Amino acid sequence: MLLEGKICMVTGATAGIGFVTARELARKGAAVVVVGRNPAKGERVVQEIRAITGNQRVEFERADLSKQADVRRLARDFADRYPQLDVLVNNVGAILATRQLSADGIEMTFALNHLSYFLLTNLLLPKLKAAPAGRIVNVASAAHRGAELDFDDLQCERRYSGWKAYQRSKLANLLFTYELASRLDGSTVTANALHPGFVASRFGLNNGPLFRLGMRIAFMVSAIPVEEGAQTSVYLASSPEVGGMTGRYFIKCKPAESSAASRDPEAARRLWEISEAMTAS
Repeated sequence: MLLEGKICMVTGATAGIGFVTARELARKGAAVVVVGRNPAKGERVVQEIRAITGNQRVEFERADLSKQADVRRLARDFADRYPQLDVLVNNVGAILATRQLSADGIEMTFALNHLSYFLLTNLLLPKLKAAPAGRIVNVASAAHRGAELDFDDLQCERRYSGWKAYQRSKLANLLFTYELASRLDGSTVTANALHPGFVASRFGLNNGPLFRLGMRIAFMVSAIPVEEGAQTSVYLASSPEVGGMTGRYFIKCKPAESSAASRDPEAARRLWEISEAMTAS
């Protein structure tokens, strides 16, 4: 099988495109670590993936990735149990209608959608480098277009918009991916990002009734199925065609050009330094 002997981790994998990604990687023969917040749900998902794929090498790890302590524990637990990490799919994410703070006192969208990618990836780099050809797959979004980072107000303290905070977090995913790929130049590890499409999942349904209604209407009008939304994540995680490609952005399994703001190397370096300070890494 294509991924026989490979070890993969997928965050936000108990529902939506994360679940489909984990299931398809398991179907291809990989050992898959499913990361989510809810242990009961996580175990149900593991049993479902095992039953569907016949692959028993599927495990659940509980972690609330908005909490840096949980990110660090997850990385330690993985390092203790596995010799290498062949594929890391940073998929977890949320949009929040109202401004909230994480357990670390950081604006929640930035903490979950960006800093979890940054911290978990950096903590797992030794295991990715231990693999013959490690792959980092960051789920970003076309929502990054039109966004710019306000380095004087990264946490939206002056004025909060849930959509703008989400856009900025997805821009941060791309800036992080490109800077990471540059820093990994010469190694065997690649880093790429993708836009999954507007997917009919439970995304955004954690908000109030008016926001949920708007999301449900949008899903009915223009969303694609989760199976289709997961295709590019699975492609970047498993396809031999992209084995040597790094620092790229993909849509529908094809390289695409992201916004000019996402390709600003000075902004990428500055975001990296700020992220290091915010995660003490």
